[in-house]
Parts: sequence; C-alpha cells; structure tokens
Amino acid sequence: MARSLPALALAFALPTAACVDLAPADRRPPAPVPASFPAGPAYAPATSERALAGWRAFFADPKLKQVIEQALANNRDLRIAVANVAAARAQFHVQRAAQLPTVTANAAATQSREPAAVAGAQGSGAVDTRLYSLTAGVSAYQLDLFGKLRDQSRAAQEQYLATAAARDAAQITLVSEVAGDYLTLAADRDLLKIAQDTLSSSSESLKVIRSRFEHGVGSQLDVSQADTIAQQARFDVARLTTQVAQDRNALELVVGAPVGDELLPAGLGAPVAVLEQLPAAVSSSVLLGRPDVIQAEDQLKAANANIGAARAAFFPDISLTGSGGLTSLALSSLFKSASGTWSFAPAVSQTLFDAGANRGDLDYAKAQRQLRLATYEKAIQTAFREVADALAQRGTIDEQVTAQRALTAAAADSLRLSTARYERGSDTYLNVLVAQRTYYGAEQTLVATELARSTNLVALYTSLGGGLN
Repeated sequence: MARSLPALALAFALPTAACVDLAPADRRPPAPVPASFPAGPAYAPATSERALAGWRAFFADPKLKQVIEQALANNRDLRIAVANVAAARAQFHVQRAAQLPTVTANAAATQSREPAAVAGAQGSGAVDTRLYSLTAGVSAYQLDLFGKLRDQSRAAQEQYLATAAARDAAQITLVSEVAGDYLTLAADRDLLKIAQDTLSSSSESLKVIRSRFEHGVGSQLDVSQADTIAQQARFDVARLTTQVAQDRNALELVVGAPVGDELLPAGLGAPVAVLEQLPAAVSSSVLLGRPDVIQAEDQLKAANANIGAARAAFFPDISLTGSGGLTSLALSSLFKSASGTWSFAPAVSQTLFDAGANRGDLDYAKAQRQLRLATYEKAIQTAFREVADALAQRGTIDEQVTAQRALTAAAADSLRLSTARYERGSDTYLNVLVAQRTYYGAEQTLVATELARSTNLVALYTSLGGGLN
C-alpha cells in the first residue's frame, strides 16, 4: 500500500508534463501609430522621459488631495472595479485547479446482519458482518496532453490581469474626474463672483443714470441701456448660483460621499498641479504603459490561449480514475499489510461526430482574437490622439492665458475711460455700455481660459497613464 500511492501519483504526473501547446505565440503587434508624437508650433516639446509622477506628487492643492483621498475610499465605481478583480482572481484559481487531480479520502464502517442461509453459513441463526475501509483516490482526472486545461488556465489568468489593469484605469479616471469636477466648481464660483460684482456695479450705475435723467441731465435711452447690463448680470447670478450647486452635486457623486465646505475651492486661484517638465517620452511607446492599453493587450493574450484550448478539443480526452486504501472485517486488522486494496481505471474518449461544434468553437475563438487585436490597436490609437491633443493645447495655452489677461486689462481701461468721458458729458452712454459688455465678456473668457489650462494638466495626467500613488 505504501508503494502503490506514490506510483499512482507518478503515473498521473508524467504524461501531464509532456503536453504540447496549440495556442498561437504571444507576440505584441506593432503599434498602429507614428513612432513619435506630433511636433510643430501648436505642440509642447517633450523634455523628459521620466515616468509620470503619482497623483499625490502631481497635484499641489492640499484641498484637492483630500477630496481625491475621499473619492478613492468611497467611490462606488472603483469598488465595483475592485470587486471585479477579486472575482477574476477567484475564477483564475478555479481554472488553474483543474490542471491538478482532486484527491478525496473516505473512511467507512458497515455493519449488517443476514440469515445464515442467505450468507452461505451453516446453521439456522443470523450472521453479523462488519466491514471497515479507508481509501484515497482520484476520480476522472483529465491528462492535459494537448494543453487544453493549461490554455484555459492561462486565458483566465490573462483575464484576471486585464481586470486588474481595468481597475488601475478606473482609478486614474476617477482621479481625473474628481480633479475636473473640482476645477469646474472653482471656475463657476469665479464666474458667479464676477456676475455678482457686475450686478452690484451696474446697479449702482443705473441708480446714478436714473437720477441724472430725473434731473434732466440724461435721457431715457441711457437708463434703458444701463438696465440691460444690470439685468444680464442678474440673470447670470441666478444661473450660476444653480450651476455651482449642481457642480457640488456632481463632485459629491464622483467622490461617493459629502464633501465638507472647508474642502471646496473658493476659485481657481493658484495652480492645482505641478508640472515643471512635460513627463512624456519622445517615443509613442510610452502609451504601452497606460492601464487601458495593458488591459487590451492582456485580453488579446487571453484570446490566443482560447484558440489553443479550442484546438485541443479536436484531440482525445484521456482521464484517469484510481484509488488505494485499506479494507478489513476487523478494525484491529485494518492497518495490516494484507488489507491493502487499489484500483486503476484509465479512459480515452474521442468525438467522432459533433456536427461541426468543435470547428465552430475554434472559428469563434479566432474571431474573438481578431476582435481583441482590433480593440488593442484602437486603444493605442485613442491613447495617441488623447496625448497629441493634450500636447497641442499645452503648447499654446500659456500664451492664450497671457493674451486674455492683457485683453481683460485693456477692456478694464476702456471701461474706465468711457465712463469718465460720459460723466464729463463728452460721450454717449452707448460707448460705456459697449465697454461694460466687453469687459464683462473678457473676464468670463479669462476664467474659461484659466480653467482650460488647469484641465489640460489633468488631461496630461490621464492620457499619459498617470501614477497611481
């Protein structure tokens, strides 16, 4: 008995070690994008080949960091992604376990009584029979000669890795969404303050002009013109008050919990991110490190493994069933050498006719591989376009902000001079009105441009596969 079980295990293991691999070789397809990012007047040059810093080092605003921490702990989409990783890992473990035999052990004791005549014994009484057994065995263990189980296990492993990459991509997206919603709230608060200031100043101007009209100095037209800018600002205050409230709702949804007033931005203020050098490699191969691209590549590898499993289905299935143990009529003699038992039952099965089912499974696996290949290539192309767009805006956004600030300052001077000329009686109020509208619009455009500069940094963090920590 002591020698039979190791011999049986060896008989199981040796054929498995000699299995063949029918899956296509895993080779990374060439990237369907240019070797380098676009260059030209619109694009910022890549000055560093360092990996992009994690979000804690990338974002400088301490309030934003706390909000991101809160989102990472509470966001439900990220929790779903984490649960998907755990489920995929469990499925991989289940599939991998199929490559090894399942060993079961049984202990039994049976007592029966039969008439002596039925039991074949002499006499007219009854015969008591006791049977004790202890066995261990393997049932229908499939030898993986053609790599079917191994390929299925590898496919499950690649799916698990793809799910883990999807979780990383979900975190990067979450960080960028939180930052984007935070910046949008800050910008809308700035716009609300501009509208409130404009409403206050235009209301005061309206009082003065109405008083001048009542004293016969001005005209009703001046009053009506002054009222237009006041009513426009009044409308914007009401609209932006609603928008700010909705911005906070959007931020709290992505965070997954209420955000305290002390963590909300008062306005755009100082830059929220630090980017001394553009952390993009000159080569577009940097895109291969993006989690979504890694996910697509892992899914392509899983499709390759599924082809191997589908090909192996054309070959015979070889299974082994065996057991060894001890059996005795008396418990005291159960462990004696003469009580050993064993059985060994190999089986071979081969499909002779399946109406093309195996061929259909193989064709399906090949089609899935083509789908995953196209998905992988599309992921790289999308990543390339996102990085190129972010670089294009990065190359000119500082100049846009500088120009808009100069325009806003010039509009303020124009409003000041037009107001002075009107008060001296040397100009009509129409020019004051035009100057007011120009300045009001310039202030709004400046906020939008500064928001674009901040969100461009967030876009760079996302498109370059920003760090997770």
